[in-house]
Order: sequence, then structure tokens, then C-alpha cells
Amino acid sequence: MADYKGMAYLKRKLAAKKSRVDLRYRYYEMKFITRDLGISTPPDLRNWISVLGWCGRAVDCLADRLSFRSFENDVFDMNGIYEANNQDIFIDSALLGALISACDFIYITANESGFPLMRVIDGRHATGIIDPTTNMLKEGYAVIETDEWDRPVTEAYFIPGETWIYEKGAREPYMVANAAPYPLLVPIIYRPDAVRPFGHSRISRACMNIVQSAVRTVKRSEISAEFYSYPQKYVLGLSQDAERMEKWKASMSSMLQFDKDEDGDHPSVGQFQAAAQTPHTEQLRMFAGLFAGETGLTLDDLGFPSQNPSSSEAIKASHETLRLTARRAQKTFGVGLLNAGYLAACVRDDYPYLRNQVVRTELKWDPIFEPDISSLSGVGDAVQKIQTAFPGYFDEAKLKDLTGI
Repeated sequence: MADYKGMAYLKRKLAAKKSRVDLRYRYYEMKFITRDLGISTPPDLRNWISVLGWCGRAVDCLADRLSFRSFENDVFDMNGIYEANNQDIFIDSALLGALISACDFIYITANESGFPLMRVIDGRHATGIIDPTTNMLKEGYAVIETDEWDRPVTEAYFIPGETWIYEKGAREPYMVANAAPYPLLVPIIYRPDAVRPFGHSRISRACMNIVQSAVRTVKRSEISAEFYSYPQKYVLGLSQDAERMEKWKASMSSMLQFDKDEDGDHPSVGQFQAAAQTPHTEQLRMFAGLFAGETGLTLDDLGFPSQNPSSSEAIKASHETLRLTARRAQKTFGVGLLNAGYLAACVRDDYPYLRNQVVRTELKWDPIFEPDISSLSGVGDAVQKIQTAFPGYFDEAKLKDLTGI
């Protein structure tokens, strides 16, 4: 235990990072507060709230492209473990949370029969000391259960071979032993590097800043629309003795009558030029372009559709940055899923397998872009030519990797 940082240290570490992860979730859920600069907004409309779902769109567009299929060369039957843990929902939840918070965690336990149970814990409620070689933890801490106020009810401290459970109200923690050579808390990380081994969030600081500016633009356009719908009018030369009319009634009336005075003069009626909506639309489009460049999306994805519908190949070409981002995400997420499956196999068999026994296990993902009929026709011609030059090169597995079918 002398080499471990300890549970108290990890709790302080989590508390220091939790606010930043909470902020990302607020942007994803469109619950963030936009600062009003107080320049063009009337005082009565300062609390008028506008929202944009661009941050959620940036996360979902990438998450929807990541579809895990299975493990290949699966010597420990990790496919069976994941299938028993509701793989479709479980993995999608882990990947989505990792894109938002930069790192999610998989918590592994065992049921009464000893079969491993896997559960996702978001980055707001878990942390640890990472081993940069294996991307597994040396020790970890997680909040397993919280009350309605998000206060910890059940906490866990993880070290190799032991999981210590701390329950609120209990006098002493209790220990659950296991055969795994690493803590049973596995990080699922998005875009790690040497400086930030726990990764980067898909919702970057630039994304949040651009969305703040775009939301203010939407708010100004809504305020301007009120004046655009009912432009200000004026009356010149009205006698001081004339009966004053109610403003709203005068604005909505289809007929106004102004009599001449005793000198035969009459007032003149005019209207101020209405403020145009075009500047707001162009500014919002500019922010959409900045956000698209930051996230690898297109203006079509952000609500500015192009005039001509794009073909499947054109869509792929416009999303080249997104394709490369998804390809890299598959690599980093694959390491986490493989580590979790490896430790779950150790728990299931109650045996400390060596990690080098799973290095040849590969993860298979569905294609990032599903081919349409025209693409399949081109793939068929290419496959036929390759088969002619290299007989037997393409089998059913390779065709599935290429086309998804």
C-alpha cells in the first residue's frame, strides 16, 4: 500500500475535475447559461433564454458513427461476456459518455455465480492513476451510488486484486477480493496524449465559446424580429389639443382618421425603416462555419442545408475530417474495451491471466459510412478485379469489414 496515492488523494483529484465535466454535460444537454453582454438587449429581456444544440450534435454525429461489432481471435470469449451485459446499450453508453467527458469508466463486479457484471460510470464520478503503457489504472476511485442530491452513498476504492466498498452509515468498509492483476475500474478514453492521458472532450473550449456567441446572435435576432414585425411609426404635426390614442390600438388599426385643424393643416404619418434580419442570419452562418470547422461537421449538419442534395460519395467527401476522427476514436476506445473484457475474463475464470495473452485479439467495427446501392456497385467491380489478380483474397469476413454486409 505504500506505493498507492490513497483514496483521499483520488477524492480530491475527482473534486478538482468534476466541475469541468459537469460543464460539458450542461452544454450537451443545452442547460448552460449564456452571458448577456448587456449592449443591445432591452432590460426587460435580459433573462430571455435561447439555446442551441450544436454541442450535442457534434457528440452525437461522432457517436452514431461508432458501431462496435465483435472481438476477433477471441481466446477468452469476451464476446460472450459483453453480450451477457447487454452489449448494444452498454457500449454505446460508454462511448457517448467518453466523448462528452473525455473519459468514462467500466466498473466490473461478479454476480452470485461468479459471472462478471459490467457497468458504466461517467467521468464525474470516477478517477484513478493511469498506467500509460496499458491504459489501465494502477488504483482507482468511483462513486457507485448517489442520492437525489448527487451526494455519495456508496463509494469504492480499487487496487489490484481488491475492491474496497464504503457505504454511507456503515462503520467499516468491506473488501471484495478478485483474481484480476489490475483494478476492476477500466478507463474508456477519447483522444489521450502524453500531457493528458485521460484524454480530451469532444466539446472543446472553442466549441463552447462559439456556441455562446451563436446563442447571443439567435437572441438578438429574436428581439429584432419583434421590431421587424411591427416597425415603429410616427405622426408629425399633430395638434396639442388632439385626443391621444392608445398606442397598440393605433398600431393594429387598419384605418386611422386625422381631421384638419382650424387653419386647414393636417398631420403627416410615417414609418421608420424596419431592421433587417439578414445581418443576424449571416452572423449565425459564420458561427456555424466556425463550429463545423472545429468539429469536422458540415453546415448541413448544423441546420444550413445546401441547395442541391448530395450523393453518398459527396457526403463521405465532405465528412473526411469526421471519418478520420472516428477512425482514431475506434483505436483508443478499442483499447479500453479490450482491457475491460480481459479483466472480466479474469474475474469469470478466477485466474490472473497475463495481458500479453490478448494482444492478438482484434476489435471489429462496422464501416463508418454505410455504402448505398451505387457504392456497392463500385465495390463489386473492384472486388471482382482484385479477386482476378489475387484469387481468394476476399472472403466473407473481409467483405463484411469493407461493406458492413
